[in-house]
Amino acid sequence: MNSNVEMEHHRGVLIVRLSGELDHHAADYVRMDMDEAIMRGQVEHLVLSLKHLQFMDSSGLGVILGRYKLIRAKGGKMAVCDATAPVQRLLEMSGLFKIMPLYDDESAALSDLEVAL
Repeated sequence: MNSNVEMEHHRGVLIVRLSGELDHHAADYVRMDMDEAIMRGQVEHLVLSLKHLQFMDSSGLGVILGRYKLIRAKGGKMAVCDATAPVQRLLEMSGLFKIMPLYDDESAALSDLEVAL
């Protein structure tokens, strides 16, 4: 299985929906896609939806942390939402939720970023 990336811009927020697997095979492609979208568009904040992400390894964590640093350097915020149970466990073990929040869905994340749908 491979990874699929769907992106949507909404009022300065880049919503990235990942599905499939985010592992060492897919990490570089996902990283490049996200970086290009962040640099190309008027992106202040990033919402990462993991509703359909079945698997992630340490390479995926690296992708997420790298995008977090990129968004923070631009003065923005990043949020994660809809994480599946196995992915959420990995993110919890990594300590990621100490630096960025987890929301139940995209609407909650956008609401906290003060961007209404």
